[in-house]
This record gives sequence, structure tokens and C-alpha cells, in this order.
Amino acid sequence: MTPLLALALTEDIGAGDVTSTACVPADLRATGVFLTREPLTLAGTAILTELYPNLKLHHRDGETLPPNTPIATAEGTARTLLELERTALNFLQRLSGVATLAHAFTAEVAHTNCRILDTRKTTPGFRALEKAAAAAGGVTNHRMGLYDAILIKNNHISAAGGVRQAITAARTSGLPIEIEVRTLAELHEALAENADHLLLDNLTPQQASEWIAIIDHRAKVELSGGITLETVRAYAETGADFVSVGAITHSARAVDISFRLELSV
Repeated sequence: MTPLLALALTEDIGAGDVTSTACVPADLRATGVFLTREPLTLAGTAILTELYPNLKLHHRDGETLPPNTPIATAEGTARTLLELERTALNFLQRLSGVATLAHAFTAEVAHTNCRILDTRKTTPGFRALEKAAAAAGGVTNHRMGLYDAILIKNNHISAAGGVRQAITAARTSGLPIEIEVRTLAELHEALAENADHLLLDNLTPQQASEWIAIIDHRAKVELSGGITLETVRAYAETGADFVSVGAITHSARAVDISFRLELSV
């Protein structure tokens, strides 16, 4: 069992489920069905397979499901099923919420060549799970952390002494270089230094179109900064290669999934 899941169980169960111990016979067996209560894109089923040794999955991560769809059925003692219920639902509802929002964003740009990226704006400790959920919804995972890709942002530029200095120093890593540019002067300097990937932050769609015309395919272009479901289509239609959206992981609403206990005959 992963440390995160073990921590979640300890947090919820503690010394024991006093309600189930008091009310439910120890040898009573049951099945529990996880059921959608609203349309959603599924994610987090790996958590269920870790929690329940006797589990039948009816659907897989990435599937878009209507309401009243059985997701999985678990078997065991009623006490155990009840002990695990809230932890299982917390993970499943949260991760399916991320996948559902990710799917909504990708659907908005499906007619373009632009891909939606996630970010590092994740719940601490949940990054791998939330990024897997975003991918289940059709999003392309950006870097996992600070260790696997170069992304030079405004504070790095200031600390390095400028765009040229930052790119020159970063070349020694041998990794592709993405750099955030805030002004047209920085844009031209980054292009002169053959940056691989440009991050344009907080532009309007009109401004983004103008800057992308200047770039003219000399670098990959990523747009970011407060982009919403209502505006993402306009940003994707500028010709950008990527749009990054932190809200997919930091602001996704947990979807409605229920757990229905049924006593074994």
C-alpha cells in the first residue's frame, strides 16, 4: 500500500471505526457498489484496487460515464467495507473531478492543434495521482516537478541577469529550454537565443495572436494565465501549441459518487 493511502486510512479510521464495531456484526458479509450520481470522467480506480482485495471494476480511468452507472463492486465483511468507504470516496471523487474538468477543457479545443497542459499547482502529496487523473481526462502532463524539465520564469530571469544569461546558463543542462517572456523585447531576445519553447503569460487572445505571428514557428508556444473554460477556445484558436491551466488540478470540483452497501444473501 502506498504511504499516501496508508496515511489517509490512519487519518480516518484511527484506533477503529467505533460506529461499525458497535452496530454491525463482525462476521456479516456484504458487497459495496460505487455508483455515479452525475456525468463524469472516471479516474482513481487504482486506489480501489489497492483498498479492496475482492474488487470487480466495471469501468476504467478515462471513460466518460452517465449518472447511475456502477463503477466497481467490492466484496468483504460489512465492517471493512464501511471502514474504507469514506477514504475510497474521497480519492475517487477528487480524482474523477480532476479528470472531468480536464475532459471539459480538452473538448473545448478538440477542433484545434492546441494541447492542454496541466501544471505543478497540485495538492501536496497528490501530484502523481492528480496528474494521472488529468491525463485520464485527455490533458498532456507538463513537468512533474523541478527536476525533469527547464522552465525559466521571471524570477529566474531576474536572478540570472537577463534572458540571454539565463538561456546560456541553462544550455549546460542539455535539456530543452522553456522560458517565460513578459515583453516584446524579451520575446525577441529569447528567439535570438533559439529558445525551444516560449511561455506567454497573461495576454489577451488578440495579443497572443500578434506575438505568435512574430514567433512564426521558430519555437513552441504555450499560453497561460487565468485561462478558463469560457476563454480557452479563443486562446487555442490563436495558433498556440499549448495552453496550460492550473485550475484543472487546483480548482476541480469533487464529483458526486455514492457507495451503496448490499448485504450478502
